[in-house]
Amino acid sequence: MATIENKIILVEDDEALGYLLSEYLGMNNFNVSWTKTGTECLKMLMSNTFNLCILDVMLPDIDGFGLAKEIKDKYPSLPFIFLTARSLKIDVLKGFSLGAVDYLKKPIDEEELVVRINNLLSRLQVPKPQKNESSILEVGSYTFNPKNQELVFNNEVTSLTKKENELLLYLIKHKNSLCTHRDILVSIWGKNDYFNKKSLNVFITHLRKHLKNDPSIKIENVHNQGFILKIDY
Repeated sequence: MATIENKIILVEDDEALGYLLSEYLGMNNFNVSWTKTGTECLKMLMSNTFNLCILDVMLPDIDGFGLAKEIKDKYPSLPFIFLTARSLKIDVLKGFSLGAVDYLKKPIDEEELVVRINNLLSRLQVPKPQKNESSILEVGSYTFNPKNQELVFNNEVTSLTKKENELLLYLIKHKNSLCTHRDILVSIWGKNDYFNKKSLNVFITHLRKHLKNDPSIKIENVHNQGFILKIDY
């Protein structure tokens, strides 16, 4: 069965079909965002996370194959399927060559679509490792206990807020690598927008203050891109 966490973006310019599919998928516990253009699809992907894209090929502003290529380039882990009237063998082969996980031909029965999507998502879903948040992590001269939301330096304990704790854990998991604003915001705040970005900057400032006792630890700002937690060993 689908769960409400299964977020789907449907790109379909046909008003009647788009409405029908979005309503039917919603009735089957999918969280559906319906858009009619490729441009709007790309905007939504910038600020939200999805489990699957359903793409038409014939869109008013951008060819669906071109849209798929952009999605593959920018969001390589996001699976997509085509649901289109373009049924020639050459179109099907092109769709799969672009990385589509399925190519469905219109018209399609709504119940069959739900079954196919459920099967795809269950097959593509990688089981998440159990978080051992009771583990004590070493961060330079600090010890970090994510479960208790505590940062310790020379036996002095600093209690972190929930967001500080989540942000520090995220940076540690990606230490010495660029963490983009988008990836941080979508992962922790759930949405990439102006106000959440301002909030992110505030929490980065908080973490810098908490970590100031060890000069080998730096949270570097990469202009207009994101942050890097650098730890010199």
